[in-house]
Amino acid sequence: MVIKTFDEYQAAYKHSVDDPESFWAEIAQEFHWRKPWKKTLQWNFTEPTIKWFVGGKLNITENCLDRHLATRGDQPAIIWEPNDPHEASITLTYRMLHDQVCRMANVLKRNGVQKGDRVCIYLPMVPELAISVLACARIGAIHSVVFGGFSAQSIADRINDAQCKLVITADGAYRGNKEITLKGTVDDALIGCPSVQRVIVMTRTRTPIAMFKGRDVWMEQELKQVTAHCPAEEMDAEDILFILYTSGSTGKPKGVVHTIGGYMVYAAYTFQNVFQYKQDGRTGPQVHFCTADIGWITGHSYIVYGPLACGATSLLFEGVPTWPDAGRFWDIVDKHAVNILYTAPTAIRSLMSFGLDMVKNHDLSSLEVLGSVGEPINEEAWHWYDDNIGKNRCPIVDTWWQTETGGLMISPIANVTPLKPAYATLPLPGVQPILVDENGKEIEGNGVSGNLCIKFPWPGMLRTTYGDHDRCKQTYFATYPGLYFTGDGCLRDEDGYYRITGRVDDVLNVSGHRIGTAEVENAINMHTGVVESAVVGYPHDIKGQGIYAYVIIDQAPVDNDTDLMKRDILATVSRIIGPIAKPDKIQFVAGLPKTRSGKIMRRILRKIAEGELESLGDTSTLLDPAVVEEIKEGVV
Repeated sequence: MVIKTFDEYQAAYKHSVDDPESFWAEIAQEFHWRKPWKKTLQWNFTEPTIKWFVGGKLNITENCLDRHLATRGDQPAIIWEPNDPHEASITLTYRMLHDQVCRMANVLKRNGVQKGDRVCIYLPMVPELAISVLACARIGAIHSVVFGGFSAQSIADRINDAQCKLVITADGAYRGNKEITLKGTVDDALIGCPSVQRVIVMTRTRTPIAMFKGRDVWMEQELKQVTAHCPAEEMDAEDILFILYTSGSTGKPKGVVHTIGGYMVYAAYTFQNVFQYKQDGRTGPQVHFCTADIGWITGHSYIVYGPLACGATSLLFEGVPTWPDAGRFWDIVDKHAVNILYTAPTAIRSLMSFGLDMVKNHDLSSLEVLGSVGEPINEEAWHWYDDNIGKNRCPIVDTWWQTETGGLMISPIANVTPLKPAYATLPLPGVQPILVDENGKEIEGNGVSGNLCIKFPWPGMLRTTYGDHDRCKQTYFATYPGLYFTGDGCLRDEDGYYRITGRVDDVLNVSGHRIGTAEVENAINMHTGVVESAVVGYPHDIKGQGIYAYVIIDQAPVDNDTDLMKRDILATVSRIIGPIAKPDKIQFVAGLPKTRSGKIMRRILRKIAEGELESLGDTSTLLDPAVVEEIKEGVV
């Protein structure tokens, strides 16, 4: 299963392309199956239908927990580092984690959750988040984790789309120097969510909250009512494991569906290989620190399922990298002797801005592998990370993948793949990428660029969008028939190395999080004084991409206070989507550049936002070319 040399990578890749079914069958056999599968793969990209390990029966938590108990029951499975460095960290061994997952699974059953029911989880980055995810999987319930920064409206949209029966939340959350109310936000969301019958509330901040009789129960009290005996539910390989919502080019988030067997095999295989995880590191099992939130796919695959399926030690961090100061990551690396650090370019660029004083006083000698995720890493950040954190002795795995892919797709393998700064390098075994032009014609050879597609299924890929299979087809498989379209542009250099150049659809990548322009526009347009808006991305020193909003208002704001109007618009976006989607710049305009058919020319708006005022191209086809000159004069 583990690739150790570049020759082995090339042999594994060739095997995976020449005979994908035998390649993945061999890897899947390393896991515990209740019943073997009858057929390794059935697929077509037209409907689309993708099934891996057809007829196989298993439970993913038996692979993440039970099968490790005999050999590494006392090994740390999860190390939890709290937001406040003065609060004690917690270590859960595999035996302790198994016990707590079984208890939580029994709490879910006691509160009416059955196999196939959907459970919404809105928790801070605490051990109970990972425990709740695994407890759902234990009994065959489908989890839908919602990032703790989303608004009540965003939660309601996700609950209603999945028809969730139960919500797991906390009184509040700590994030840096902020205390965030979670239960109050859930209460607001549930006003319009008739499917929810029960809310389980964990105590974290001791914030005063409302508890509604007949609906709300305390997690701590519920856990006292159950035992730690909970046999795992037998599941089919193609049963749904989880739904995770991601932004698209239309306003409504889509529920990406991942199934059990293929996702497990792929998350574990990619974790083990890309990071070269070792059970016999210098001081025992390596400590893997992925800084993502479990509310995103990175946390699902590389904090919870991938590491635990491999029997690894995974570190979970509640806080932010800059509090109580910008040395927090390095404190954690030093304190827990972290061996693998997997973080986002946004975090790296942010920490760069604080200088090296925050790095110098920490022992980072335990680090062996560095990783980057969420967006392409720029060369300056890559070199800073390499020089100052890895001390030029830790390979950087610059990973490209998506919520929809379930796991890493194009990435170096640590200490195996020759590196090139800012390049995701080569596809992992089982991944068959191609570049196509706008007409879907394959662009062959090296030294070329085009739209990135995948031409053959891999086990971790999405199966559908929940409740709307046609949307899955239209979004990913209709643009270029017979291909999965990633929505990303890509360059393939003379060495055949891949470099992702960014989204080619109306989706922004802000701090590694995908945000649909239509989603933000819809939120801005909800503000009482807004007539219309258009949102584009522009280069941002820290976030990678910032959000630039062009807004038409129906009348001048009161006392011509445009700053107050901008703050009101930001508050509206924050309430409807969450603070993550707030525009960085708002420019009030009299009109937007539109074609005669009424289509907004975002290309022009994007160039203006990027400061490229002299290369706007032909504007003569616009309904009113004069609008462009007005916008140029008012650039923020």
